[in-house]
Amino acid sequence: MSLLTLGLNHKTAPLEIREQTVFVPEKIDSALQELMAVPNVSEAAIFSTCNRTEIYCHTAEARPDQTLDWFLTHHDMRGLDHDTFLYHYVDAKAVQHLIRVACGLDSMVLGEPQILGQLKSAYRHAASAGTIGQQLGKLFQHAFAAAKQVRSETSIGANPVSVAFAAVKLAQQIFTDLKQQTALLIGAGETIELVARHLRDNAIGNIIIANRSLERAESLAKQTGANAIRLADLGDCLAQGDIIVSSTASQLPIIGKGAIESALQQRKHKPMFMVDIAVPRDVEPQVSNLQDVYLYNIDDLEAVIEQNRRSRAAAAEQAEAIINLKVDEFVAWQHSLDGVEVIREYRDNAQQQGQLVLEKARKLIASGKSHDEVLRYLANTLTNKLLHDATVNIHNAAREGREDLLKAAQELFKLERNNK
Repeated sequence: MSLLTLGLNHKTAPLEIREQTVFVPEKIDSALQELMAVPNVSEAAIFSTCNRTEIYCHTAEARPDQTLDWFLTHHDMRGLDHDTFLYHYVDAKAVQHLIRVACGLDSMVLGEPQILGQLKSAYRHAASAGTIGQQLGKLFQHAFAAAKQVRSETSIGANPVSVAFAAVKLAQQIFTDLKQQTALLIGAGETIELVARHLRDNAIGNIIIANRSLERAESLAKQTGANAIRLADLGDCLAQGDIIVSSTASQLPIIGKGAIESALQQRKHKPMFMVDIAVPRDVEPQVSNLQDVYLYNIDDLEAVIEQNRRSRAAAAEQAEAIINLKVDEFVAWQHSLDGVEVIREYRDNAQQQGQLVLEKARKLIASGKSHDEVLRYLANTLTNKLLHDATVNIHNAAREGREDLLKAAQELFKLERNNK
């Protein structure tokens, strides 16, 4: 059995590809059941964010062929050259990859903490769906513990940085004084919440939060001193947005070129700064062709956050050392499972031998043999039976010059060889 990771991320695939491979939350349960139906897959989890889509499996074979075939078929991508954007890892490499993801070392923003919460959510989802077993359960818990250790023992989490933080930094480059600006935030998830908090910390003049659920928008608005509106009323407020940040789960764009053109006319072509961090995109790409609009998508933020990545490089090196140790720990645990099975078989065999000898001893007592005679029989027969196979194998090993087996026997039976 092997652990297998298959996926793509912001480093291997452009936004256009990542958009096609998103697993929307309401369909993950059915996708997990489909994945479990793939031959040889015994455990499965799906992790899908704006920057990566990955599947984790415990499978009977190390080759990814069948899992890859399911992935490409599920996303209707059979015609694409998948070798250019998909990667896969097996066993120890898969363990290392997941731990690096949990620690934020594989993120666009090095060391970002949000990824850990998203990974825990993916784990809970798979556990709830009944697709997590002993191997993946242990792996995810091990990755979470490793992430906690990295956070506490390195400075990888110092000066928190995220995609949300990068978006606000960009806004500050466009508008030097945020006190005079209005931010229109679309969505009410974790990323938008972070954007709202960063903007408030940087003294933004006004914040409007638009969301399908007005209740959720009002809850977030209350926490950040913002105003809340329904997403259906977005068109009425677009012209107010100097800074527009959108991050929804919509499968189709919710802001079109025409709507922005109308908003620009109302603003008398005062510049608009827009950041679309949704995957699939919330803003039609054609909006970037309009004058007086600065539109960035999630890939465009890469250059902005590169400086932050460099500042965390030293801490990342420390984290990698911790991760390597945690990988070794997990692999050792896997190996110990093999030992458990061998011990179980060895004990079962010994118990069977003991039971046979015990039955014979009872018959001897019943036939009138003395207790002392039966005890001697019991001790001698059981000793010979338990030692027979090992003695024969050691003898054969010596005759064949198998020094490795002889040394192993020494260690297993705590013997001292006479080398004189």
